[in-house]
Amino acid sequence: MSKKDFYEILGVSKNASAEEIKKAYRKKAIEFHPDKNPGNKEAEENFKTAAEAYEVLSDPDKKAKYDQYGHAAFDGAGGFGGGHHMNMDDIFSQFGDIFGGAFGGGGFGGFGGNGGGQRRAKGSNLRIKVKMTLEEIANGVEKKVKVKRKVQAPGVKYKTCSTCNGQGQVLRVTNTILGRMQSATTCHVCGGVGQTIDSKPNNADAHGMILEDETVSIKIPAGVVDGMQLKVSGKGNDAPGNGIPGDLIVAIEELEHDFLKREGENLHYDLYISFAEAALGVSKEIEAVNGKVRIKLEEGIQSGKILRLKGKGIPSLNSYGNGDLLVHVNVWTPKSLSKEQRQFFEKSLTDDNFIPKPEKSDKSFFEKVKDMFS
Repeated sequence: MSKKDFYEILGVSKNASAEEIKKAYRKKAIEFHPDKNPGNKEAEENFKTAAEAYEVLSDPDKKAKYDQYGHAAFDGAGGFGGGHHMNMDDIFSQFGDIFGGAFGGGGFGGFGGNGGGQRRAKGSNLRIKVKMTLEEIANGVEKKVKVKRKVQAPGVKYKTCSTCNGQGQVLRVTNTILGRMQSATTCHVCGGVGQTIDSKPNNADAHGMILEDETVSIKIPAGVVDGMQLKVSGKGNDAPGNGIPGDLIVAIEELEHDFLKREGENLHYDLYISFAEAALGVSKEIEAVNGKVRIKLEEGIQSGKILRLKGKGIPSLNSYGNGDLLVHVNVWTPKSLSKEQRQFFEKSLTDDNFIPKPEKSDKSFFEKVKDMFS
């Protein structure tokens, strides 16, 4: 089933400002908030969907990718904005401040803020670079990568921070000329986690963590571009106590192909043929990203001719079909000739059939380039 458009979910236009997007999300979040809809699964799904839309549209970089590629820009890596929703803790930890005091003192039913529940910290993100061949980009691929993650050590025990009572924040009251002002700051004892170490094994660090190798499977969709980032939720570093793991950010690096050049969704291939092949016509087999393709060159084909093979390029991330493979025909001039060959070409200098006679239908180089990009 196709995913609903993020702009439609929030009820805003594509030209909406950041403030309009934020206002629309707050309205939706309050409407479907779990505290207002206890036990209502449909409302909970709408709440998560609205958060998913806001997570993308509130970030200029993600919004630009979404405007260009749609949902496919985030699919395939199991990330938020991709194949499934964040959990409630993710939402409250990232967007809790957007609700203001709509739910009494900024609390969120035990998920965060200062409404009585413990604050749940999020672990730090990890970043890796994945190299991909053009064939892998054209077909999509599942990559298995090994990452070193910080995870909670076996046997580590945490206790509620006595300084902030598990809130992760402490209230500070300051006397000013305007009266007593109250502000919340991150707890200096637990660092905002809400918990401190009770006991830990010797091999754990000060936060009760150890480094562990883990093999992570990443499904990368066809059509990704160099520099694009995908996210694998929950595969970053763990957080202390009852925190939630960070994410694994995957940056795509496209490897240069031996003979194919990529331009967006189109591919370019230089085909070299001899004088004889150009004069007589020939059938050639060329290598494409999805196997070999046989093409027929007509008699008298000219150097510079561009053959367009529809659908033999790179798939669109938006599932709008494939780009094309553009074959550039180049007639190869021999650099040395035998005596007999030289005699043949010397005779052809005065042969009327060998004198160039371009017709109006034979486009110039600049016209061919213009057609190629139109």
